[in-house]
Amino acid sequence: MKSLNRILNSQTVVLALGALLAVGLSVGLAVIFWPKQGKAVGSSENLERRPLTGIPEPALAGAYVPPRGYVCGRASGPVAFDGRLDAGAWKDVPWTDDFVDIEGDRRGKPRFRTRAKMLWDDSYFYVAAELEEPHVQASYTQHDSPIFHEDNDFEVFIDPNGTNHNYAELELNALNTTWDLRLPKPYKDGGQADDSWEITGLKTEVHVHGTLNDPRDIDKGWTVELAFPWEALGKLSKQPAPPRDGDQWRVNFSRVEWQFDVVDGKYSRVKDRREENWVWSPQGVMDMHRPETWGYVQFSTAAPGQATFRPDPAGPARHLLHRIYYAQRAYRKENVCYAPTLAELGLADVREETLTGPPELEADGERFRATVDVKLPGGGSQRWRIREDSRVWPVKPGE
Repeated sequence: MKSLNRILNSQTVVLALGALLAVGLSVGLAVIFWPKQGKAVGSSENLERRPLTGIPEPALAGAYVPPRGYVCGRASGPVAFDGRLDAGAWKDVPWTDDFVDIEGDRRGKPRFRTRAKMLWDDSYFYVAAELEEPHVQASYTQHDSPIFHEDNDFEVFIDPNGTNHNYAELELNALNTTWDLRLPKPYKDGGQADDSWEITGLKTEVHVHGTLNDPRDIDKGWTVELAFPWEALGKLSKQPAPPRDGDQWRVNFSRVEWQFDVVDGKYSRVKDRREENWVWSPQGVMDMHRPETWGYVQFSTAAPGQATFRPDPAGPARHLLHRIYYAQRAYRKENVCYAPTLAELGLADVREETLTGPPELEADGERFRATVDVKLPGGGSQRWRIREDSRVWPVKPGE
């Protein structure tokens, strides 16, 4: 019995030491990763705070959830370019749905409202946005500065041919300072931003509804007006520009929102708080460079608000191809090569009613491509394919 007591006492000591170690480790991690509480302008007690230790893969295993869609009507006349959206060509243009958190429902509703609207004519693709903001702030003044590092901003992402490759990004702040860049492919696939690329002929305007960089009062917010020349966008992806009636481009909008202290009468970004990202079409992860989840903009020759959005018939198939793509990324991380069969990815039984048959997979260890045949609403089918660098495209005959 004494031996048993000694064993039990030893186990108790070990368990107690383990508990103390766990508590100490938890406290240590909290000190390292959890920011200090402060009087941040616009702070929220319910804001989730966690370290940026890596970007998870999106949850693509479930049913297909279509990205948001918008019909971009044709302007009936000249678009006055002054940053104001309450009159003229913009007056009767529908708004998008309000922006949501970049991860969807995981982090709650954004603290401030953001929404956008779009138009087009023979010369430009127009984008306008309204950003509710009680403290309008901006500091960067030099073109092609990394604006989102310090400033609240508005961002536009455009992938004209929907292949996930060769897409444009534009950022701007309330001082109307811009940063435009081109991505040959997403960062996760080894893409490098081309800062030297310029949107030649781009027009931008900002109107502040309040006082810029003055913390002594409460502002209403700021509005943005942008005009992207078709010539520049057409060269980006070799798509028809202006687009044809019914053409759909992949587009998304993001708003980066920081929290600020007031120091010596000026805004000072709180350094130990991560930014909030509010977007039109949710990404599912903290990464805007997942073009497969961007929204659809459908161009119409009809007046604004007069045409109906048409869901992409290849949407479910594209979703399935990306499930295979992300499963292959995970498989290669563990096995240093790509899986040769769907069974090894756990996707042998995957089916989609809009397909004519099961997916096809080809892999040689270093590369892979997956292909599906999509049923078209009017009859017939169309082949879609994805490869290891996430490029997804409709396959041409004989390809």
